[in-house]
Amino acid sequence: MQSSADGKPASRKRDEALSKDGQWRSFPHVPCLLQYVSNGNYYGRIRVNGKLIRVSLKTSVWTIAKLKLAEMMKQGRENRDKAVAPKFSEAVDLFKTELASDSTMKPRSKGYRLDCLAKLQRTWPELWELRLSEITVQACKDWALKLNQEISSQYYNNMIGTLRLVMACGIKTHKEQTKEKLENPGMELKRVRVKQKDLQLPEPAHFKMLVANLRKKSGGWGPRVADLIEFLAYSGLRIRSEALWVTWADIDWKRKEIIVRGDPVTSTKNSETRRVPIIQDMEELLKRLKDDLGTVDKERILQVSRGHVSLERACREIGIPRLTHHDFRHLFATRCIESGVDIPTVSRWLGHKDGGALAMKTYGHLRNEHSQAMAQRVKF
Repeated sequence: MQSSADGKPASRKRDEALSKDGQWRSFPHVPCLLQYVSNGNYYGRIRVNGKLIRVSLKTSVWTIAKLKLAEMMKQGRENRDKAVAPKFSEAVDLFKTELASDSTMKPRSKGYRLDCLAKLQRTWPELWELRLSEITVQACKDWALKLNQEISSQYYNNMIGTLRLVMACGIKTHKEQTKEKLENPGMELKRVRVKQKDLQLPEPAHFKMLVANLRKKSGGWGPRVADLIEFLAYSGLRIRSEALWVTWADIDWKRKEIIVRGDPVTSTKNSETRRVPIIQDMEELLKRLKDDLGTVDKERILQVSRGHVSLERACREIGIPRLTHHDFRHLFATRCIESGVDIPTVSRWLGHKDGGALAMKTYGHLRNEHSQAMAQRVKF
């Protein structure tokens, strides 16, 4: 077959058509191909966002132009089929929606996941603007390495779990919409072994000094924080979900017990009401509060919900390690065991449902030490 100087078969020239202004030559048998008449260069005509545009194929040779056009069309189809991956912030919104609609998860657990998300945003704010396809395994590892040095092992594991869940939610939705599978870089992060906390609890003398130090700050909330600390230490209740919700109506003076109902919405951690004995120190505290504040059945007993600043200052002033509110729950269990109360009973007072397994793991060494001390008193 004869060809013209530009490489086109002579038989194809019959199918050519010029534009009205005579500047462009089109080819009906190759719909997306154009040639600029003045210089002979070929262009591909494609549609982008609904608008037809011309893209130079950078050649004036017919055979090369057809090959480049075919490649350009293939790339265009792939780009249309490949949707842009959602941003991490969009995956967070999807995760929150699923979390809110999950009827099997406790409100407290949902709140904890949201707290983890807030912590994630504080420690890695740039993540919110990244698309899921842009998040690398190395970036996740760099973030995790720094985070592991700042928070407890258990909290760290939960943070990793939250990151994985959010990304999985976004990846699942993206796959449903585009059939494109993305990898979850969070799955490459390794959980760490949860270390047993080294309890540094105050001795009885130091505890009395701590309470006295708080009470002497009469110009602020010191005395009320002291009430809070004593209440936690004498009951072993969890502060947020239990202690703060105890009202005077929950005090059973006849049986000398505190009825623990927990948050009116979320209940206790284990969703069960339980009774905790009123030990002698607690009875003295309640009677003093009753005289100072009076009693209204539906009124909460504790007047403050936290005392981190006052507590930290008091610990520093009397020279003991820093304590948290939860440490006084440990202190209650420790004093009970050291006083001879068996671990299953202590576990029941704490609201554990495992028959004492967790309490044995946490406080078992105290029981052994107590037994050895008692054994020294045995004489024949």
